[in-house]
Amino acid sequence: MRDITHNEQIIRWANYVKNNPDKWKSKIKDFIDSQIIISNRFYKNLSRTKRGKEKIRLLKNLKNESKDKS
Repeated sequence: MRDITHNEQIIRWANYVKNNPDKWKSKIKDFIDSQIIISNRFYKNLSRTKRGKEKIRLLKNLKNESKDKS
């Protein structure tokens, strides 16, 4: 279970986002962009391995199945 300070931090961030709709995006843009780059690099490297493309198809199917269940 998360502690109270974690919940307080989430509330502070939610308030910041709500009150600063243009400023908050620049604070996390680099982080999100880097996560996308890392993800793309992972899939590219995985596709080069034996059965890599098959594993990617399986991962994407699992993701789609979980969306269908929600």
